[in-house]
Amino acid sequence: MERSEEQEILLSQQPPHLWRRRKQELMHWTEREKHTISAKKTVVWNGVEVDAELLKALSLLQQAGVETEFSCAGVSPLDEPVDHSLYAYVTLVQTETADQFVQYALKRMRNRLLVTLEVERGRYDMSSFFIGHNRSFCWWMEYCAAHFMERNELS
Repeated sequence: MERSEEQEILLSQQPPHLWRRRKQELMHWTEREKHTISAKKTVVWNGVEVDAELLKALSLLQQAGVETEFSCAGVSPLDEPVDHSLYAYVTLVQTETADQFVQYALKRMRNRLLVTLEVERGRYDMSSFFIGHNRSFCWWMEYCAAHFMERNELS
């Protein structure tokens, strides 16, 4: 775990070669020509507009007792380059249940997941580690949320 001046703790443990790959992907993404194929798909959930691709994961997290603050699927730079997020992400309010979910997701998603804990704000920022893996991140978040719920219901 590393600490920065902003009191963020990096919880993910990617090896150096993956950080290099990530940097290379960013360089390629910024240089690539981008055209809109389809508009970003959003839905209203709990009075907030969210990416449709994350709706099921956010609902499952809520059912499991994990409160979310922000999210973005950003799904593909080709879907909507203006509204696109390089990384899909979900922000969780830090609680005991959120702590457990983060540890569960880190074990399941391994190098696909980047997690930081913002100490002063008491929240986790969970994002896709690789550029262009946003759909995969949404699927994995839904998978982890569903299995986390099942695991906790059996306990």
